[in-house]
Amino acid sequence: MDDKAKRYLRQYLETLGNNKRKKYISFSSGYFCADEKNAEICSDLILKGIKTASCSMKYWYSEGEEIMPVVGHLHVVTDWQGNPTSIIETISVTECRFCEIDEEFAEWEGEGDRSLEWWHKSHWEFFSKECEELDIEPSENMLIVKEIFRVVYNLNS
Repeated sequence: MDDKAKRYLRQYLETLGNNKRKKYISFSSGYFCADEKNAEICSDLILKGIKTASCSMKYWYSEGEEIMPVVGHLHVVTDWQGNPTSIIETISVTECRFCEIDEEFAEWEGEGDRSLEWWHKSHWEFFSKECEELDIEPSENMLIVKEIFRVVYNLNS
């Protein structure tokens, strides 16, 4: 986590009482998505309360590339340039197969037209590119880690 994100996180934590502050032990920072345009869109959707969920391939966690998300984790959301825009708290972490994503989760992801059809098409393209880079085969049965979160802090709150 860079200094800007650390300062932003510290600002939030200082608004909390000692007991509540102590419950947070897991922190990260960064933007959503893999390109500037979508990182900015996601940051804005999170600020507006439209995007309240995200997902990743389980592969990243099972292969040790990433740390498995946990309930209570605080994430400083940044724009593409690394400027903090909000802090989200993970409130649910579950797993399912790609083909088991439902309309409700697609809506919570908040992107595109928020339909399951849009989610399926865009995420299949995204995950297929990741799989190609990893030299693994994408599958409707690949495991997905779903995160539900809520905004707990932004400079306008």
